Amino acid sequence: MSAEASLPSMETIGKTFAGKNVLITGGLGFIGSNLAIRLVDLGAHVLLVDSLIPDYGGNLFNVEQVASKLTVNIADVRDPNGLRYLVKGQDFLFNLAGQVSHIDSMEDPMTDLEINCRSQLSILEACRYINPDVRIVNASTRQIYGKPVELPATEEHPIHPTDVNGINKASGEMYHQIYYDVYGLRTTSLRLTNTYGPRQLMKHNRQGFAGWFIRQVVQGEEILLFGDGEQKRDFNYVDDVVEAFLLAAASDVACGQAFNLGAKSPTSLKRFVELLYEVSGEAPNYRIVAFPEARRKIDIGDFYTDFSKIEATLGWTPTTPLTEGLSRTFAFYRENIERYLS
Repeated sequence: MSAEASLPSMETIGKTFAGKNVLITGGLGFIGSNLAIRLVDLGAHVLLVDSLIPDYGGNLFNVEQVASKLTVNIADVRDPNGLRYLVKGQDFLFNLAGQVSHIDSMEDPMTDLEINCRSQLSILEACRYINPDVRIVNASTRQIYGKPVELPATEEHPIHPTDVNGINKASGEMYHQIYYDVYGLRTTSLRLTNTYGPRQLMKHNRQGFAGWFIRQVVQGEEILLFGDGEQKRDFNYVDDVVEAFLLAAASDVACGQAFNLGAKSPTSLKRFVELLYEVSGEAPNYRIVAFPEARRKIDIGDFYTDFSKIEATLGWTPTTPLTEGLSRTFAFYRENIERYLS
């Protein structure tokens, strides 16, 4: 059978998850909730685990439209006893629990260590002892690479984080790899880039600039763009990211591997901001300013990835144009913005 013929199809994915038990850690957050809604549509029995720690992105409104069709358990993934109960009987585990703020990780490194390292070991240990057959897909990040040596960055790029969050996320990914190598747990890690779309945290700007900029446009606030605005990034609409998680979980060939996500072409931050105003129809209101010292020290300059490995292995490629994804995102927040500010 050719590699192309063995790639999972969307029909295969539907059959893979229908009637299956699926656990999503961090399930009330941005990506977790969008994944949950998709899995409910596919007929899965979905259990969401989220600590609802303030400022981390968990929001019950995120799953309001499917609340009667899934189960929510408010729990902390650092609790090993609770996890042993929660992983029992699960066919799939999507591990999206984590602390993602780079600034917060520098100001409170011990909490970042607890959530991004200890919690990962708690999850993996629970699976090892209680449910070693569960299929695990872990949310990693391109932040583990640090400042690029060459672009676009492949999975072979050196791991050299520029902040505590990147170090701990790299460790979390490596735990998943070790548990595959040593214990045979079927793990896969996806190295996410700048994901945007509905249900993203907007209360503060410590979890990435995309959601924060979108909020500022919706509320008519001035955007401050650090540096010269020419830093290049790649952006993925959340629905495309959800498809990557499903494809990874549905294919055994992905076990024991890490994959970059990415865009077909990078976009400068200045162009991204310009697109926000073009798509929203709002008058441009942004200013380019010098980097604050705390952010300058951990800025990585240009960064975008090569996603050809996941494209060749699983058939994933982003399909949502940036303008279309932004249009959907603005439509969602114009209707629901108050749900994301309090």
